Parts: sequence; C-alpha cells; structure tokens
Amino acid sequence: MPLITVTRFQIDPADAEQLRARHAALVAATRAAVPGLGEVWLGRVDDEHWAGIWRWDSAASLAAARQAVAGSPEAAAAFALTREAGAEDFEILDEH
Repeated sequence: MPLITVTRFQIDPADAEQLRARHAALVAATRAAVPGLGEVWLGRVDDEHWAGIWRWDSAASLAAARQAVAGSPEAAAAFALTREAGAEDFEILDEH
C-alpha cells in the first residue's frame, strides 16, 4: 500500500535557495539508492515554515530508504539547514 511522508521543519529564510538545492540532491540520492520513491514536493507555509512531501510505493521502500540514506552526506546537508523537524507517515487508503 502506498504511503506519504510529510516532514515539517523551520529554516532561516536566508537559506531558502540553499535548502531547495540540497533537497533536490537528497531526492536524487534517494532515487539512486533505492526504488519506490514516487512524486516529491517541497513547499512552504511562510518564509520560515516548510514541508517536504514524499510519496512511496510501499512501507518496505520507505524503510529501505531510511536505512540507506539516513546518514548520507545529502541527508546531513539538507537537514543541517533545518530546525524543529518532525515527520509523519500516512498510509494512503483512497485516491480519487
């Protein structure tokens, strides 16, 4: 069953462009490391509050990615710009 992971975090507004580049590098590294990552979105509520939304084809793909990429240089670089990060995983039950 597919899942959505939503990671909410804060950044310094001065780091916005750097965050976007590091997020893109993290997405590329994740796709190179494991299969199963679908669409990915990066959005912001305001200048400081952001969210990354990642769609996974299964819980197994998400678990494999967390194991393979969690300590990677790309993950470290992306999360180095964030504070108060928290993630939630949502099982997709219906799609319309």
